[in-house]
Order: sequence, then C-alpha cells, then structure tokens
Amino acid sequence: MTPPTALNWLFLVSLGLIWGASFMFVTIALEGVGPLMLVACRLCMGALLLLGIAYVRGAGLPRMRGEGAGLIWLCVLAMGVLSNALPFFLLGWGQQYVASGFAGVCMSVVPLLVLPLAHFFVPGGQMHLRRLIGFLIGTCGVIVLIGPDALSQTGAEFETTARLACVAAAACYAMGSIITRLCPAVDMLSLSAAALSVGALIITPIALVLEPLPSDLSTRSLLALLYLGILPTGIAQLMLVSIIRSAGPVFMSLVNYQVPIWSVILGVLILSEELPSGVIAALGLILFGVALSQLGALKRLFQARRRT
Repeated sequence: MTPPTALNWLFLVSLGLIWGASFMFVTIALEGVGPLMLVACRLCMGALLLLGIAYVRGAGLPRMRGEGAGLIWLCVLAMGVLSNALPFFLLGWGQQYVASGFAGVCMSVVPLLVLPLAHFFVPGGQMHLRRLIGFLIGTCGVIVLIGPDALSQTGAEFETTARLACVAAAACYAMGSIITRLCPAVDMLSLSAAALSVGALIITPIALVLEPLPSDLSTRSLLALLYLGILPTGIAQLMLVSIIRSAGPVFMSLVNYQVPIWSVILGVLILSEELPSGVIAALGLILFGVALSQLGALKRLFQARRRT
C-alpha cells in the first residue's frame, strides 16, 4: 500500500463535498419516490454512466474467466451489496424517521469500524496509538458539530429501528471498503462499473415488486435523483475505488469526518439554515484528528512535493 498522494487528498476532499450534499438531495428525492426506488434509480444511473465510460475506453467489465476471475467477481458482488445497495437503502429508509444529523454522526463511526478490520485483514493497516487517538478526536469533533439535539428522541414511529439502520449502514461501508482493498488487481473503472451494475441488478427487481413507480414526480425530486445517480453514486464510486486501491481503506475512511462539515456549510449557504453553535471548535477537532491520524502520510507528501 503506497502513501496517499496529492491526487488521493484531492479526491478525498471532493468526495466529502459530494457525499455531504447527498443527504440534502436524498431528503428531496424521497418527496417523490420510496427508499427502494430511490436506491434503484441511483444505482441504475450510476451503473449506466460508468459502463458507458468503461466500454468507450475499452476497459469493459472484469474478466469472467481465468486466474482470479472468480475471486474478483465475488468481491464485486460484496461491493455491490455492502458499498452500494444495502447502505443506500438503510440510509434512505432511516432518513424518513430520524434527523439527517444522526445519519451524519453514524457516518463518523465508519473509521472506527475500519480500524480493527484493517488491522487484521489489510497488510500495512495495523492500528497504532497515534492513529487511534486521531480517529477518536475526529469523532468527538463530528459529535460536537452535530450537537446534542441530533441524539435526542423525537418519538417518531420506527425511530429506534431507523437509528439501528443508520448504524448498520456505517458497518456496511466499513466492510465494503476492506473488501475493495483486498480485491485482486483489476482495472478500477471496470471494478467500479461492475459493482454498481451488480447492486442495480439486485435492488431494481425488489423495488419494482415492493414499491409503485412514481406517477407524479416533481422537477425538484427528479433533479435530486439525477444528482444522486451521477455524482455521489457514479463518479464517486470510481473515486472511492481509486483511493482505497492506492491509499487504503483507513485513509479512505477519513472522508466520513468531512461529510457532516459539508452538510452544515451547504445548509447555511443554500438553505439559509442557522449555523450550529460550536461549529468552529468542532471543525478544529475534526481537522486535528485527521492530521494526527495521517501525520506520517502528510510528512511524506510534503517531502515528495519538496523534492519535485
């Protein structure tokens, strides 16, 4: 596993922005479609986008036969379920009953779940004290940012189940990132397109059986679906695979500290929401935690840039 590069860091920040905005767009999309149909639309659009790019570039899908092909497609299946179909549905369903702030807190759990998994399964991903302290500080920052109101009960129906669904989504993302890192060598565009395609093939028939097709989809919901399908699903899947395959799942998990930050910023700028109290202190904690956990990678990056 190579140290994170400047491109890895650029992708990481970009993903934080893209996924941070997705919470707002999920809420808008749910005004016109159910959670299963939402996931099906996202995955179908993302899969078609990446499949088109993959075949135009001559990459296509991963090989079906030959050495390692079976393991590659087993990883593709796991990625399609754990990194796409299942967590998308769990978050979409959960956001019908809990505040989006709670979903943001749950995403900060992903790095803590990745740490022990990477320690045992990923070469070079061993956990050490400084990395653990950095992740814990970053998680505290996210909790401060969201505030105590996000953790308060509202009395809504299915609220407890929805909270468990959001936590389960975080666990899915953690396991999916480890599987992505352990997948045998294969073209990243092919792998991304295959994972989205498998997820779409699994969830679409279920959505068509269990939820009706929208009869009156507003322009607002349609635009939200287009955003979710193209950016946080299609393009983001390619960026995610690129980061995990080159810099590892522990580095990739840092994106989960940014998502709540961007959610707050976009809410203030676009929806005119009030800036939460303690946001500056929370931002400082998050950035300090990220820097501490990746101190070695930051030093190597700056040294490499100085040499060039």
